[in-house]
Amino acid sequence: MKPLRFTLNLLAISVISSALLSSAATAETAYISNEKDDTLSIIDLDTLEVTETIDVGERPRGIIFSHDRTKLYICASDSDTVQVMDLSDHSIIAQLPSGEDPEQFALHPDDRRLYIANEDDALVTVVDVQTQEVLAQIDVGVEPEGMAISPDGKWALSTSETTNMVHWIDTETNQLVDNTLVDQRPRHVEFNKEGSIVWASSEIGGTVSIIDVASRKIQHKLSFKIRGIHPDKIQPVGIKLTDDGKYAFVALGPANHIALVDAKTYEVLDYLLVGRRVWHMDFNADQSRLLTTNGISGDISVIDIEDMKVIKSIKVGRYPWGVRIKP
Repeated sequence: MKPLRFTLNLLAISVISSALLSSAATAETAYISNEKDDTLSIIDLDTLEVTETIDVGERPRGIIFSHDRTKLYICASDSDTVQVMDLSDHSIIAQLPSGEDPEQFALHPDDRRLYIANEDDALVTVVDVQTQEVLAQIDVGVEPEGMAISPDGKWALSTSETTNMVHWIDTETNQLVDNTLVDQRPRHVEFNKEGSIVWASSEIGGTVSIIDVASRKIQHKLSFKIRGIHPDKIQPVGIKLTDDGKYAFVALGPANHIALVDAKTYEVLDYLLVGRRVWHMDFNADQSRLLTTNGISGDISVIDIEDMKVIKSIKVGRYPWGVRIKP
């Protein structure tokens, strides 16, 4: 018979090993695009530390995952390409044709059709990520940037900064079928989980338009006021909505705040101070944390959703722009 102490030691080792394996399995990783450094910063969300910095194409901006989270697509704006990164080893495995100056993009639920906004050409380019072929190029307004796909895959939406419109593209035909006029310089569009409502930010207009998808009409418009901050500095850009439909978070650019909004009543509940020139945001898997990219201060703010407080600032590269969190 083995001594009791030996058996207990084996049990302790087994418990610790299981805990470590469980922790490794549930660890989350944030990917940040740094547009001035031509890099991605990688952050371990357990330690809230940068673990790696990776060179990518010129002026990386929008970043999104494939639906199975095995690849990361990177808008290398000044390289005029969309890079494909293998997340198993962080190697660049493909360069997709993107049109000129890709800024943001959205991946169709079929995990194949990538809709890319080409700011310089007033186009949306549709690329099959498997065959690497251009399927269509769709004329939209001047300086398109924001892109979103409806949860059912029916609509691809693009915003044009100069034309001040949200453009509705039928993904079945890749035809532009309607336009919704919004306030000056729309930058981002975000569907709610059900796909019934779209939130569209207008940077210079200082508003967010709430658009009914069925009618494609604006049903409400949000504006923002922060004590001590001039209205010209309140410039909405990124938007994130909680899956439970309770909250919306709006990045207010050089106002250096995130607006917390009741997503049902559209009441602005609070303003959270973050870093300088906040651009975009992403939730972790259980939506207990929200990360923001702060371009001018070159850092990431980590917001605890339960307490609605910034709990840490993490220094990354110059001008962080996009953020995505991998479970």
